[in-house]
Amino acid sequence: MTFPLPAEPPLPSGRFEPRGDVEVWFSDELPDDLVELWPRLLESADVTGLYPFICWRDDPHQPEDLSEVDAIRLDAVLAADFAEYRRRRLPYWSNPAAADVLPDSVPDDVREYIEPWPHDPGPPFESWPGLAAGGPDTGAGAGVSAAQAAQRAVEELLGGEPFVHTCQLALVPARRSADVPAIVGWAAEAPLPLLTALLRSWEERFGARVVSGFGGALTVSVARPPLDVPHAEQLALEHVLSTADNIVDDPPTPFPEYANGLVGRHQWRFWWD
Repeated sequence: MTFPLPAEPPLPSGRFEPRGDVEVWFSDELPDDLVELWPRLLESADVTGLYPFICWRDDPHQPEDLSEVDAIRLDAVLAADFAEYRRRRLPYWSNPAAADVLPDSVPDDVREYIEPWPHDPGPPFESWPGLAAGGPDTGAGAGVSAAQAAQRAVEELLGGEPFVHTCQLALVPARRSADVPAIVGWAAEAPLPLLTALLRSWEERFGARVVSGFGGALTVSVARPPLDVPHAEQLALEHVLSTADNIVDDPPTPFPEYANGLVGRHQWRFWWD
């Protein structure tokens, strides 16, 4: 079943396509005025129920049943995931020399050209510390609305990611921005129910909004990021447990370095190979 498109702001030409039980509208091309259009679409979503999303219309897709997301008890799931993650990674965190050991499968004639991974001391937690507190609403570095943060993220994406210009704008009927990848069926190697549960929680705590998902990469804008390292460390652990390859495995970014980079950062990017 299709839905009426908003009269304002004006939209380019496009068409509806089914995604599971819903219809999603896709523009024929990415609008030239997308940076200006985005905050207006996002602010009107509370009324229209239509959330903007940058994606490839022809990407493989597999819509997710949101009841599976509803059933996830995020804190308990992440606590169990951290225990298993810590068990597997502890030998590397506690042994700096492990970073210099290349797998036996690496041929001798290429070893001299491979940089060893930097040592990762791991998160400064022996047990699950709980979900990070929400970002500050007031004070230095705060005061950015969700729409403003998303507009900045769209502008950065258009300026720094060449493949984005082959994407389309989608309008997705959803209760919230966090559910958009699951409804569209963004097909990556990500654990989509868990990721959607995380996105919902980040939306509430940090003013996060989903901006784009194409190929294996997901971009999220953040209105209220952490403003100090201890806060960022607790949040960074949630990012690690999302299983995103750019944090965990390609190569593994030292945890302190990744956490420090989240301080005051208004855009998060995750990708799965």
